[in-house]
Amino acid sequence: MSVTSEDMNKSMNFRRYKDGDNRVRSWQDQIFQAGWSHKCPTYVQATPPCQGSCPAGEDIRGYLNIVRGMEKAPSGMEMQEYAFRRLTEANPFPAVMGRVCPAPCESGCNRNEVDDRVGINSVEHYIGEYAIAKGLKFAKPEKESGKKVAIIGGGPAGLSAAYQLRLKGHGVTIFDEHELLGGMMRYGIPGFRTPRDVLDAEVQRILDLGVETKLGVHVGKDVTLEQLEKEFDAIFVALGAQAGRPLPVPGAEAPNCVTGMAFLRAFNEGRLRYVGKRVVVIGGGDTSIDVATVARRLGHIKTEHEKDRPDYVIQGQVAHDVGKVAAAEGAEVVLVSRATIDKMAAAKHEVEEALAEGINITGGVTPVEVVVGADGRATGLKVRKLEVQGGKQVEVEGSDYVIEADLIVAAIGQAVDFTGMEWMDNGKGLISATKNYQIAGKPNYFVGGDVLKPHLLTTAIGHGAIAADGIDRYLNGEELEKRPKIDVHYFDLMRKLHEAGQDPEEFHTLTKEEIRKAEGFAKEIDLGLRGTSSAKFAVHNFENRADKFVIPADELFLGHFTAVPRNKRGYITLDSATVLGHFEERLSALDDKQAVAEAKRCMSCGLCFECDNCVVYCPQTAVKKTPKKEATTGRYVYTDYDRCIGCHICADVCPTGYIQMGLGD
Repeated sequence: MSVTSEDMNKSMNFRRYKDGDNRVRSWQDQIFQAGWSHKCPTYVQATPPCQGSCPAGEDIRGYLNIVRGMEKAPSGMEMQEYAFRRLTEANPFPAVMGRVCPAPCESGCNRNEVDDRVGINSVEHYIGEYAIAKGLKFAKPEKESGKKVAIIGGGPAGLSAAYQLRLKGHGVTIFDEHELLGGMMRYGIPGFRTPRDVLDAEVQRILDLGVETKLGVHVGKDVTLEQLEKEFDAIFVALGAQAGRPLPVPGAEAPNCVTGMAFLRAFNEGRLRYVGKRVVVIGGGDTSIDVATVARRLGHIKTEHEKDRPDYVIQGQVAHDVGKVAAAEGAEVVLVSRATIDKMAAAKHEVEEALAEGINITGGVTPVEVVVGADGRATGLKVRKLEVQGGKQVEVEGSDYVIEADLIVAAIGQAVDFTGMEWMDNGKGLISATKNYQIAGKPNYFVGGDVLKPHLLTTAIGHGAIAADGIDRYLNGEELEKRPKIDVHYFDLMRKLHEAGQDPEEFHTLTKEEIRKAEGFAKEIDLGLRGTSSAKFAVHNFENRADKFVIPADELFLGHFTAVPRNKRGYITLDSATVLGHFEERLSALDDKQAVAEAKRCMSCGLCFECDNCVVYCPQTAVKKTPKKEATTGRYVYTDYDRCIGCHICADVCPTGYIQMGLGD
C-alpha cells in the first residue's frame, strides 16, 4: 500500500530521516575503512524512566521481564514468586502499594510515547495478591549481627527500615503509639482502598522476620530518647506526620471545624460512622479526596442529638452508636480547592471518581472565614474566588460567598508531634537530615518518612530502605558513602550469572597456551596482564550505567513497537445513588493471562529483551546469539569484533537502547 510523504512523516511512524535528508554524518566518514572500524557496539545497561520515577526504587523492568517470561525463575520456583522476590528487595508492600500508589512510574513510562503507559501498578497488585494467597514469607537472615536498632514509628518508613535491617541481621524493635502497625496505611487511608486483611498480611510478613514491637508507647512521653540510647546501638526516627494543620482563618476554632487527619483517624478506628448533612472539605490533595469520599459514604442521620455530632467523635469524646447507621441518608459533600480541578494535586482518576460519586468539587477559591453561629458552632465557610494574573493567583475582591456546612474538614497539610523530642524540630515542623538520612551531629540517629517531608507512602518506603543501608554501615563502623545519582535497585547481571552457574573465574594472568587457544597465535608473544574477549575472568562488552543514566524515549527504536491496548483491572464504578454505605473494595487484580499480557507491553528500556533485531539486520553477521549454555538475561547476544565494521545498524534497530556505539572512543 502506498502512502504520501506527509503520512510517512507522522510521529507514530518514528522515521529517523525525513525526505531529502541525505547528508553524511561525520562519524560515517570514519567508519568504512578497509581494515578497521571506528566505533563498534557495546552493551550498556541503563535505568528505565519508570524505575527512575519510583520513590521506592523498585526494579520494575526486572519483575515485568520475569512476569512476561523473558527472565526465567530458578529451577523449582514459580514465576510469580520470583517476581515477588525481585519486587520486594525494594518494597515489602506490593499488595498495598499496588492498590494505592499514584504510580509516578507510569507517568515516566516511555511507552507513553507509543500508545499508553504500562500498567505497572496493576502487575504489582497481581504479584502481591499471589504472595498473600500462597503464604510467601521473607527469608530470615543467615546470621545475627548482635546490634540492636530502635525504630520510632510503625508506618511505611519504619516498617520498611525494620524489614531491611532484619535482612542484614540486626535486631529491631518498633515503638508506636497506636494499637496496630501501619501508620498512614492504616490510620490515614480508608479500608475500602487498603483492605485491612491485606495490610495485616504484609505487616505480619515483616514481623515474622523477628521484629519486636512495643505498641501503645509514645516515645518522648512513655519512654525517653535517653533510655533508648542506652539500650540500642542506633535509632531510626519515623514519626510520621499524622497531626493535621488547622485552617488559618478567623472562626476556625469552632468545634465542628476539624482537620483531615483527625477525621480519617476517627473513621479508620471505627468511631466515626456518620457525618453532618452538609460537609465542606478544604484541600486538593489525596487526603482531601479520601475525606470527601468517606463523608459521602457515611452520610448523615436525620435525628441528631448533641453527642451524635461528628466533631464529638473526631475529638475522641465518644463513639457513634452502630445501630443508627442503618438510618443514614446521603450527605452533601463539597470539596473546595485553591487549584482548579485540572491542576489539583490529587490523582486524576481519584478526582474523576469523586465527581462520579456526587461530590461537588469547586476549584479556584480560597477560604477566608469560618462563619460561626450564636452557639459558637460553624454554620458555613466563606470563600473568595481566585484568578490568575501575571502567572500568580490573586484574590478577587467582592467575590465572597458562603457555603453552608454542618462539618468543616481542613485537609491542607500534616504536622509532626515532637513532644519529648523537641530538639529534632528544624523550626519548620520537620527534621533535617543528610543524603543518607542521618541527623547531622547525631551519628546514631537516622530519619525517614513524612517527618522529613510529607509525600507518598512509596517515598517513605524508599527512605526506610536507604536509611537502613546507612544504619548498617554505621553499625559496622564504615564510612557512609555518597549515594548514587540514581538511587534505585538495579538488575544485577552478576547475580544472574551466579544463578546460572556462570560466575566469572578468579582473575589470573593468561598463559601462553591460553592465549594461543583463545586467539590463534602461531608464535609466542609477550605476556603480562593481558586479557582477551574470550577470557572467563571478566564480564566482557558490558557496562552498567544504571546508577547515573536514565534512558529517554529518543534513544529507543520506537518503530519496533505496535500499539497494544492496556490490560485494565476490574473496577466497580459508583454513582451518587450507590455510594452511600459502600465500603467494599472496588478494585480487582488482573488474572494470570492479563498480567503476562500487560508485562509484555513493557519495552524493557535500557536492557536487551531478546528481539533478535541486531542479529537479523547486521550486514556482517558480526552480532551473534550467545551460546545457549552461556546465555543469561542481559547476555543474549555478543559481537564478533573481527567482523564488525562499525556500521551502526545494530544500534539503530535496537528497540531498548541497550546497544551503544561506544567501543572505540
